[in-house]
Amino acid sequence: MKKLLSILLVAVLLLGTVASFASCSNEETIIVQTNAFFAPFEYYDGTEIKGVDVEIMNMVGEKLGKKIEFENVEFSAIIDNVKAGEVCDAGAAGITITKERKDKVDFSTPYYTSVQYVIFEKDNDAITTKTADGTEYIVWETLAGKTIGVQTDTTGWIYTDGEINATADNDYGYNGVLYGTDTKLNCYDNGQLAADAITANHIDVVIIDELPAQYIVSKNSSFKCVPLYYSGETDADDAPVEEQYAICVTKGNQELLDAINDVLAELMVKDADGKTEIEKMVMTHMGMN
Repeated sequence: MKKLLSILLVAVLLLGTVASFASCSNEETIIVQTNAFFAPFEYYDGTEIKGVDVEIMNMVGEKLGKKIEFENVEFSAIIDNVKAGEVCDAGAAGITITKERKDKVDFSTPYYTSVQYVIFEKDNDAITTKTADGTEYIVWETLAGKTIGVQTDTTGWIYTDGEINATADNDYGYNGVLYGTDTKLNCYDNGQLAADAITANHIDVVIIDELPAQYIVSKNSSFKCVPLYYSGETDADDAPVEEQYAICVTKGNQELLDAINDVLAELMVKDADGKTEIEKMVMTHMGMN
């Protein structure tokens, strides 16, 4: 009998321990994964992660009465981690909506439209630009035969890989603009490392989103950045390579998705000067306010 009571007591204690761990679960904490090398949306200030996405998610936490905890991970891991829903609840990292990603996670309302930019050294005479309506830009064809740096698994990587490797005979179904031009693609963990590779003469240019490009250039006077365009067909004008950012959540987490969308709706209302709160946040974190 004593042995049985001891076994029961151990079982009760174990159950109590499990219960105590359960009570310390993330029910009151929203875990958000990011890649904190994408200023102004997320970046390190000392050991603290700051940025536009951080402000947005902190407001979501306030709305739900929960704590927001940011984790810095490799960008390439975020979508799959959010899909699994085991180590995080959401991803906020200037994430572009794509069909492949939508198959894995639920996306919020788009909150920012970005253009792909090209970073290069000012004195690189081999990089030629065009100008239209006062906007200086680069078309894909200008990059033929060069070595291009990108951040792994970002849309800069997706676009560039497509233009270099796409053929009508493979999964892309079309010939990329740079296919067969001996253009090379180098991948890096973040945009700053890619930019450093320009200085080290490992690559010629970096393709990355507009605001991170401008941020990197603002820190290095030898760099220049301009938007990346598709060449217009026949009589069509050249057009920028655009994309939309959104925050992703694990499929089925409707409460969190609704709260994010409610916050974004509030932040995207224009004031008397035609500016939204998100645009103001961007300017602040770019150091322009």
